[in-house]
Amino acid sequence: MSEKEEVRQGAGGPPPSIVGIAFVLAVVLAVWMSLRGPQPESVVDVERLSRLATSLGDLAGFRSDAWFLPDEELLGFVEVPGGPFLMGSDPAIDPLAFDNEWWPGARPQATLDLPSFYVGRYEVTVAQFAVFVEETGYRADDGAFQPPPDHPVATVSWTDALAYARWLETTLREWPDTPSELSRLLREGWRISLPTEAEWEKASRGSDGRVYPWGNAPRQDRANYGGRGTAPVGSFDCPECPFGLLDMSGNVWELTRSPYQAYPYDETDDREGLDADALWVMRGGAFNDPERNVRSAIRGGVDPGVRRPFIGFRLVITRF
Repeated sequence: MSEKEEVRQGAGGPPPSIVGIAFVLAVVLAVWMSLRGPQPESVVDVERLSRLATSLGDLAGFRSDAWFLPDEELLGFVEVPGGPFLMGSDPAIDPLAFDNEWWPGARPQATLDLPSFYVGRYEVTVAQFAVFVEETGYRADDGAFQPPPDHPVATVSWTDALAYARWLETTLREWPDTPSELSRLLREGWRISLPTEAEWEKASRGSDGRVYPWGNAPRQDRANYGGRGTAPVGSFDCPECPFGLLDMSGNVWELTRSPYQAYPYDETDDREGLDADALWVMRGGAFNDPERNVRSAIRGGVDPGVRRPFIGFRLVITRF
């Protein structure tokens, strides 16, 4: 069994219960780690990180004076208006749907009403994460800095992603040049974090329940999947995608702050037991996935400490 299968076990197929999924995943990961034996702590190659930082000055489309955030009015954050959307999959419409995407009861999908939030247009990049590591001395895995600076950062854990989000929030709160609208949101108590899986799914598919961000049929000109490596963020134009967001399918799986559990989805479950030994939902599929795994409703689960070259993240600004 590959490392990828070990992380994603339970993303598809007919699991009898979420407890069973979590148990199988925990056992597989524990066995795999025991077979690997003791591993040296992975640390960043400081010289290579310094060379990377030196090479970032002219990164097109990103602001070198703003931690390589996108050169846009809200530094890359895009508003997703409040309102209802369809969550989950209807196998009558999407025959590729896995059982863990169905809601219990007569209807396999449910309508959720979310308040407005803001989501990153792109996945967090190698350059953005490198600046965080350089400024804070955070102990990241050196594999996160293998791809070019405009690619999505990967080989990061759930805890790494949250650490970056907290640092960015603090940094933007204190920076005098933070755009006025972002500054207002932060003053009023909005937070920068990973999205819930409901926020992620609405951002990906909009309100009409489409199978992919661009529609109901797979299109390899709209996303990076079925390939061998990541691509620079925003490489695939997607005029049909909701809210102008890019790479919601493929490139890297994106971490969320929702614990992996069976539907029905309940946002209050995302706020309790966050210190427990839980699996966390990841969404969207990666560069080496087939079309089935890059649909908007696909759900995977991962241990908070796992780092893999096909797992990354994007951020939201939201009210908790």
